[in-house]
Amino acid sequence: MVVNHGGNLSKAYFIAYLNLIMLAKECTLACAKQDMLDQFFKGNQHSLGPITYQSFNQAIDEIDQ
Repeated sequence: MVVNHGGNLSKAYFIAYLNLIMLAKECTLACAKQDMLDQFFKGNQHSLGPITYQSFNQAIDEIDQ
């Protein structure tokens, strides 16, 4: 997926994206998180900025509850 680097992505965006990965790959949250870190963030958590990464972590926390 191509992501515009001009904006911050929301927690809701990551909740939807993580759920999509978990459904498509039939995997756990931990698997989906690692997949996003590898593919979406390209192994660099700072690649899309601190607010986007914070939203990603908030989404993980919300799904995990």
